[in-house]
Amino acid sequence: MKILLWVLLYLTAIIPLHAQKIFSVDYESQADIKVFVVDYESQADLKVYKVKYESQAGKNDGKWFFTTYASQADKKIFFVDYESQAQLKIFFVDYESQAGWRNNAKKSLLY
Repeated sequence: MKILLWVLLYLTAIIPLHAQKIFSVDYESQADIKVFVVDYESQADLKVYKVKYESQAGKNDGKWFFTTYASQADKKIFFVDYESQAQLKIFFVDYESQAGWRNNAKKSLLY
């Protein structure tokens, strides 16, 4: 039992967590996820807070760091013009404490 516990602790230490490093692409075909920014918090699947530094990026909790290059990102997104085209609807919040999922069924999109 102790060995199993040590193995699990070791694996969680070496496996990178799913940091939310995002890159916004220019073309829909380059994206992993199509995103639409809604006008109201109540319409969103995810409330997003943009962090200033990569080290502040969350673990699939709505704290996004926008990278300079696509190769640095965990996920590439494309902002669509219409809500019906989106896989994920987001709302940008002003405070870090407001970030988070409103629709847990969509969480898998960012893993």
